[in-house]
This record gives sequence, structure tokens and C-alpha cells, in this order.
Amino acid sequence: MAKARGLVLMVLLGCAGVALAQAPAGAPHLGKVYFQASCSAEAQPLLDKGLALLHSFQYKEARQTFEQAQAADGQCAMAHWGKAMSLWEQLWSVPDEKQIQEGREEIAEAQKLRPGTAKEQGFLVAAAAFYRDNAKLTHTDRIKAYAASMEQLHKQMPDDVEVGAFTALGLVVLADNDDDVNGLEEQKKAIAILNPLFEKYPDHPGVAHYLIHAADRPELAPEGLAAARRYAEIAPDSAHAIHMPSHIFVRLGLWQDSINSNLAAWAVARRAAEEHRAEAHYQIHAMDFLTYSYLQTGQEAKAREVIAQLDQVVGADEASKAQHRAYFEAVTTLDLNRWKEAAGLKVPAIRRDEQDSAYWARAIGAARSGDVAGAQASVQHLAECVQARQDRARKEGYKVSAEKATDLREAEAWLAYAQGKTEEALNELRAAAAHEEKNGSDGVIIPAREMLADMLLEMKRNSDALAEYSVVLKNAPNRFDALLGAGRSARAMGDSAGAQVFYAKLAENCPGGADRPELNEAKTIAAKRQ
Repeated sequence: MAKARGLVLMVLLGCAGVALAQAPAGAPHLGKVYFQASCSAEAQPLLDKGLALLHSFQYKEARQTFEQAQAADGQCAMAHWGKAMSLWEQLWSVPDEKQIQEGREEIAEAQKLRPGTAKEQGFLVAAAAFYRDNAKLTHTDRIKAYAASMEQLHKQMPDDVEVGAFTALGLVVLADNDDDVNGLEEQKKAIAILNPLFEKYPDHPGVAHYLIHAADRPELAPEGLAAARRYAEIAPDSAHAIHMPSHIFVRLGLWQDSINSNLAAWAVARRAAEEHRAEAHYQIHAMDFLTYSYLQTGQEAKAREVIAQLDQVVGADEASKAQHRAYFEAVTTLDLNRWKEAAGLKVPAIRRDEQDSAYWARAIGAARSGDVAGAQASVQHLAECVQARQDRARKEGYKVSAEKATDLREAEAWLAYAQGKTEEALNELRAAAAHEEKNGSDGVIIPAREMLADMLLEMKRNSDALAEYSVVLKNAPNRFDALLGAGRSARAMGDSAGAQVFYAKLAENCPGGADRPELNEAKTIAAKRQ
């Protein structure tokens, strides 16, 4: 077993070698930042490094570096600002009361030092708006105040790359957290700020990074491809920078690009964790995208090998490993259409709200296996998990949608279908798909609309199924099951030429070693087109 782990790590490090080779020994390559602060010559390089790390969401190492800058120059106000900003992990988490208090104290210390430039003062004003001392403020309220303050600073300094980058990130965070704003429009505003900066500052880590986040939805993904191609080259010593391009790659169905990106990111993240510079989640996030990308290229064995490696994640506790194993297994079994395997998945002994993915898979797997009683029991457990999840989210400061959770809708829909309530089932999946597409969703999911298409195909409503699969393939190009389902739908309609197109594309996406059994069907039909 130890030998096998060593071989896996050697392979991963080999895949990462091209990116790592660009950084000189002992000098991390994190991109170029442009923030001349009112700090000493000894503190400025540390401030630059901390800022570059902050732009790549390497929060732990950024905080450590800002502390070093503060030690080098006790009068450096922006070192305090950097420490405060590293406590707010934008797009990832909500700071707790202790972190809010700590961030507020850092900003207060920075303001006492009276930074010398208008830009520095503007950054402190925006951060102070987020960390304001008011217990009644929600997390969304704080984001709104910060984003508004940054937009005002951007109006004053429209050509400043650091101001523009952080303003754009604020808009993306606002779009992600506030249901009362049009998220798509906020993301478009961010792209409009970032595009000219990307042309002028092609080595800036934040500009490329935030362009990817701003474009991380189906209708905008092509606008993030240039940044995706560039970001890993800008900051090859950041695991997150190496991983982030895959957010665009999966949106566009560029599976091999995603696989390469996440193999490299996984290796760099593991090394950073071993050196106590980063937490375990950087490894797990890359593994999530890697598993998904292997599934879309028909490589079941490789996807399952990644799941098996969860036990080797450096720095992860047992509860985290169990939670993520349950999630990976849930998505994998459902994506592979292994209904009985999904129905029998083990529910880990972890917090109730974290058992949701296991019960989601068990419910759908049981329903699609014809086990109505098993599906009913799992749906009930899932409803309890969702309630616990939402209660916890509210307690931690997240805004919870008033609409029924998508995973619960999906499970209830398949239960209704198993019970013969077909129209109720279809309506639930249509509602889930509409909500998912309106509000944006993670790129590495089984789309609710694909489940709708699957259900229509089972009902032999082939034309309707093909129409839904076509929408899925527009929003999530090259998904394995959507191509397979579209091919089957077209074939059932007697459209041999159309079926061959879908099957040929599916076969083209999968390398020679792909092992999903459905590929035999695809290759047989596609061959008739030759």
C-alpha cells in the first residue's frame, strides 16, 4: 500500500512539473502585483507576496506573510489590512464573530497608523465597512457595504489594477450571496472591469483569477477561457491557481484540460499541506473536479481511484474525509447509473447536515431500482438533513433560499415517479432545473435538467427527452450521460444520423483506456457513420 501511494504521488508530481519548473528555486512564483504602500523597503516585498497570495485565495500563507511584513515594519498599515482581509475567505466562508472582531481590530490599528496614500485609505474604508461593529448586520449586509465602498474607490481610480481587481471580486461575491441582486448582471459588471486590466496586466494573479470566477456560469464561460489558459502560468506555486482554470474547462466540456489542471493542483496542494502552508481543502477541491472529469471521459476506474485516495489527504480529519467520501461516492454512483449501488451507500457517522449527499443518492438509487419503501425512508432522512443544513447555514450567517432545496426536489421527483405519479415527478424536476439555471450552480454536478431528460426517456417521450438533453448540452457541453441520452433518444425516434453524431462525440471525448460499458454502444453506433 505504501508503495502504491508513492507511485501515485510520483505521477502527480510529474504532471505538475511543467508548472513548477517556471518558479526559481526558493522563490515562489505567484504573479505580479502593483501596490506601492507607505511601508519600509524591508516590508514591501513581504506585502507584495502577501497580496499575491491573497489574490490566489491562499489565505493561511497570506496571513503568515502579512504578519512577517508587520514584524518588518510596525508602521505598515497595509500589513494590518492584509491580515484582516485574509480572515474573510471571500466566496468560501462566512467569518464568525471572533474573526469579525479580529478583523475589526486589525483595521482599527491600520487606521491609527494613518496610511499615506488615497488608495490605502480607500482600501481601509472598504474593509472597515465590512468589519463594522454592528451585531445586527448580516453577512450579506457586510458584503453590500464593502462592494459599494470599493465601487466608489474604483470610480475615483478607474485605471488602478489593484482597485479594479478587488472591486470586481466584491461584485462576484455579492452576486454569489445576495438573491436580491441580479447575479448575472453583477458578474457581467465584474468582467467589464477586468477585461481591460487583463490586457494591460497579463501577469496579475487577481485579475485572471477573478475573471474565471466572474465567468463561472454557462452563459459566460467562454469569456473566462483566456484567463483560464493564463492563470496557472501566472502563479504556478499556488495550488488554487493551478486548479482554478478547471472551473472554465468543465463549463466548456474540456475534460482533458481539467484532468491535467487538477492532477497538478492536487500535487502542489499536497506539498503545501505537508509544509503547513495550506489546509486540506485545496487537495479535496482538486480531487472533486478530477473525479468528475474522469467520469465525463468514461474513466470509471480512475474516478474510483481518486476516491480511494481520500484517506491519504494531508491534514484532513476523519470527519472531513468521511463527509467528502460520501459526497464523491454519491455523485459517482448516480453519474454511472449504478442504482442499486447508490441505494446501498453507507451513511457516515457524521453531523446530520453532512449526511445529505448519502441520503440523496440512496433515495434516487432506491427509487430507480423500484424500491419505493427504501426511497421513501431515504427521502425522509434527506428532508431532515436539508433542514439541519439550512438551520446551520442561517446560524453561520448565510442567506437561505425560500425555495425547496434542489437535491430534495430531485429525490422527491424520483420517488413520485416510482409511485406512478409521473406528472408530479416531471413538475418537480422542471422546477429544480429552472431554479438551478436561474441562480447558477456548481459546474461539477449532475444537472437537474439531465434528470428530467432521463425521466422523459424512460417514459419513451423521446422527442421531449432529446429537447431537454439538447439544453443540457448547451449549458454543460460534452457531459457523458447527456450525449448518451441524446443519442438514445434520437435513435429511438428513428433519427440514425442524429444518433450517430451524439455517439461519435461521446466516443471522441473518451481516451483509449476508458472503461464505462456504455462506450461499446456508442462506438458501435458511431462506427456506422464511417
